[in-house]
Amino acid sequence: SLDFWRLLYALLKQIHGGKWTESDAVDNQIRFVKSALWYHGYGRPELYQLPSDGSAGSRELLLAFSWLLHRLSLLEQLLARNRVKTGDETSVCMCEDDLPNSQKGTTEIAPEYGLEDRVDVRYLQWLNGRLRFQWRSLHAQHQEQCKLLHKIHLFTSGSHMDQILGHFSVTETDLVRQPENYKQLLQLLESETMQLEAFLEWKQLEPVYWQWMEAVLDNMAEEGNMSESQDAHVEKSGLPKENLCCPWADSLTGQIGRLSRDLMTLRDQLHKLITHRKAVWCEKVKTREEELQKEWFSVTARKIQESVELKLLDLAYLCAPKKQKKHGSCRLVFRSKHPASQMGFGRSVSKDPVSAVSATDVIRELQMREASLERELKQLQEECRRRLDEIAEGLDGVICISP
Repeated sequence: SLDFWRLLYALLKQIHGGKWTESDAVDNQIRFVKSALWYHGYGRPELYQLPSDGSAGSRELLLAFSWLLHRLSLLEQLLARNRVKTGDETSVCMCEDDLPNSQKGTTEIAPEYGLEDRVDVRYLQWLNGRLRFQWRSLHAQHQEQCKLLHKIHLFTSGSHMDQILGHFSVTETDLVRQPENYKQLLQLLESETMQLEAFLEWKQLEPVYWQWMEAVLDNMAEEGNMSESQDAHVEKSGLPKENLCCPWADSLTGQIGRLSRDLMTLRDQLHKLITHRKAVWCEKVKTREEELQKEWFSVTARKIQESVELKLLDLAYLCAPKKQKKHGSCRLVFRSKHPASQMGFGRSVSKDPVSAVSATDVIRELQMREASLERELKQLQEECRRRLDEIAEGLDGVICISP
């Protein structure tokens, strides 16, 4: 099972774009695997209860691995990430922000094993500041990379054999400057070819693997039913009716019976008391709601009006003519003949104009989405501020100062 943990750790690290070594601590590897599986929506609690030393759980890990193969298309993602890129590419996404069905509701199945109940707010603020700093640093590095790519594309314009591209990529420029590096590129291409051949072989044998996994699931279901029946049998035969070996067993059984009757009577009394208090409390809440409804009617109406205005603004964007949404990795192609759009994204080098999209169109689309998200963010901030004010009113002796 320890080797299985390491395998999942290596695969998930590649999916998330992180670096990994075999010398990483075992508990850190297992903790990362559990966190990554929870992030992707894996909800089987038996996995999160496995020990952190990797001494058990081979079958649970097999189920998790199979779930990754089916739900996330694990092998396809690995092939896409490890693909040899001879051209300059960038990721383009013009899709909506809605989460896929596989990621909806993942926060409801968060494993609580080993997590503390309370988190210091100052630690969360420190994490937020650190994320902001890293994001700004990443943005600055990306801008510097774009400037360098622009220089290479501009200086090598007209040098490429393919007139549609018209310029060299970074890899091609490096090969022109250092021709001896072609051997390393050739090795990478051969390695990618071997991976593709192995993937084709796996696709031929994949039905056999899933048939075997069905048998594994059937065995686990049978074992679960057997354990439940054994537990029920133990509960039924927990106390013998007669015990001739112990003369005091009858008196003890009688005391247990009287105690059970007393507990049942106490339970009935508590149930009646809870029902009465619940009715009184519901009446008080109903009265309070009527009072608040009169006081906050104007405030609620204003909030509804703002919400409707926001939805109308977004509706104009949503009802706009839908174009073919671009998503995935696209090759950067420099266009010097069109000053309004000097950089384009092309999925291939074909002459089909549908396969390319202008960088100006992508920027305009992102700006519209940014404006919509900013309006929604302001609305959520105002709602959170209102809820905090309502909570603060119920705290005696507490003064809340907004930052």
